[in-house]
Amino acid sequence: MALETLLFKVKTAISNSFDSVPPKLLKKKPSFKSKRNVDVLAFEIAGVMSKLLHLFQSLSDATIVRIRNDAVTLEGVRKIISNDESFLLGLACAEFAETLRIVANSVTRLSHRCEDPNLRNFHRAFLEFADSGCDPNGWAFSSPKEIETKFRKMERYVMLTATLHREMEELSVLENGFRKALNLNHHHRNNHHRNNSCEGNEGSLGVGKEQKIYELQQKICWQKQEVKDLKDRCLWSRSFDGVVLLLVRFCFTVLARIKVVFGIGHSMPCLSSPNLSASATVYPNSCHEFVSGSLESSELGENKEGLGIGFFESNSKLLKPPPSTLGAAALALHYSNLIIVLEKMIKTPHLIGLDARDDLYGMLPSSIRSGLRARLKGIGFCASDPVLAGEWKDALGRILGWLSPLAHNMIKWQSERSFEQQNLVPKTNVLLLQTLFFANKEKTEAAITELLVGLNYIWRFEREMTAKALFECANFNGFIKSTKT
Repeated sequence: MALETLLFKVKTAISNSFDSVPPKLLKKKPSFKSKRNVDVLAFEIAGVMSKLLHLFQSLSDATIVRIRNDAVTLEGVRKIISNDESFLLGLACAEFAETLRIVANSVTRLSHRCEDPNLRNFHRAFLEFADSGCDPNGWAFSSPKEIETKFRKMERYVMLTATLHREMEELSVLENGFRKALNLNHHHRNNHHRNNSCEGNEGSLGVGKEQKIYELQQKICWQKQEVKDLKDRCLWSRSFDGVVLLLVRFCFTVLARIKVVFGIGHSMPCLSSPNLSASATVYPNSCHEFVSGSLESSELGENKEGLGIGFFESNSKLLKPPPSTLGAAALALHYSNLIIVLEKMIKTPHLIGLDARDDLYGMLPSSIRSGLRARLKGIGFCASDPVLAGEWKDALGRILGWLSPLAHNMIKWQSERSFEQQNLVPKTNVLLLQTLFFANKEKTEAAITELLVGLNYIWRFEREMTAKALFECANFNGFIKSTKT
């Protein structure tokens, strides 16, 4: 009773103390409400963040110089895609813009969860900035030093969040192992009670299993502490609105960088690197000229009406392949694989069997088959001229020299896009203009047909030379035997 009376007095005193608190102080209580953290969305956000970082790195001075001096001037690009530099640079700009648009869509979905109404309106503000350059919130970073600081911060977040993911997986493995060990130990105890004759041996085995369980418990405790520390340091424990604001500001900054590099109006000069020389800028004489262009000179200017529509719409329109291309025919990837197979066969024609030859013919579409039949008409079955075989090898080497890089780039580009959901950062910076996607279909098929005709000759030449060598060897062996007798 005495204890109950004491508790009642304490409760009454606490209640009276709250009643004596001024109303003004009570109104401030909601200010202590904690903001929502990122939590499990950290992994999704880390993926978006890493793509933004990679895109910004792809717009570095060194990469821009490489695009202008190497990618645009590739022999294969000039032969079967276009020799119009402004059009090719326009393709590069359009692909960067399209990649940013896809990333920004992910940021938009995240921004809808924010408490800040300005962040929830990110999509509208982003399109307005893309089309007019208007940035009323000042979201684009204005200082190179600030950009560098935020870039390193995001890099650290991505690295720590990726580490957290690995450690959480490791913790899950340990916990599953612990549960299995407990089940085995329980099974051991049941067997121990049923079979008392082996009590001593079972007892020693049981002690060993108990020790393993204890060690697993210790590992789990350490792993949980590691996971907890990583959660405190990575995106997991950061404010959701704060992280989304960082993504939003970097989207604006990347877009401003694209406009600076490709000479589009409304750009921010401060985003141009002090080391960005004239050779690093890729835009043509007219700052908007790159938006137009096509694979054929007769089609130049066809997309100029795109200047009146939105920035992202005009660039998406440019990425749509014309009807004369492999991309429009959905043959770019298939022809890339075909060219790579031909490349391997041309290097080792003596290893080509009849089955491999039939499989290769099965890969050919009807248009190439008809062209091949027309080219092979009138060619004799004899292929014994070593000079002609050497000339064919040289010719095939020259064709593969400019065609093969486009085929390999197509495979790389496609594999990166298929695998990017599982990788935080793509491995290379291959652009569509460096692939067969925009290649002229007729010119590409003519080059492939020429490879097939040449391969047919050197394959038959190798077979005839091998047969001749075997025949001479057999005759020589027969001569030796006849002399012995």
